[in-house]
Amino acid sequence: MSQPSVAPTVEHVEAENHYAILVDGERAGLTAYRDRGDQRVFYHTEVDDAFAGQGLASVLVQEALTDVRAAGKRIVPVCPYVAKFLKKHDEFADITDAATPDVLQWLRGELG
Repeated sequence: MSQPSVAPTVEHVEAENHYAILVDGERAGLTAYRDRGDQRVFYHTEVDDAFAGQGLASVLVQEALTDVRAAGKRIVPVCPYVAKFLKKHDEFADITDAATPDVLQWLRGELG
């Protein structure tokens, strides 16, 4: 797969509760969340197979978590990829909350 001609961009699609990463204008992946008070609960991250192996998930999550900080919210990593990312990037430790059973129960109710 050839490298993108333009740097990927991340956009917050608030109406759909996700951040999307775009490569040459095409959505290559997303990280989905639900807000719970001042917490942004991330529950799913994916990158389309056509864009795999380019480090896009890392760029996407980095930008999403930076936006969470700017919005004055806290991060709850239910998504395994977001949780793994946070273990390697302790610059977000001060705004990260654990995915408690209470949060998981709430999320199940939100997602149906």
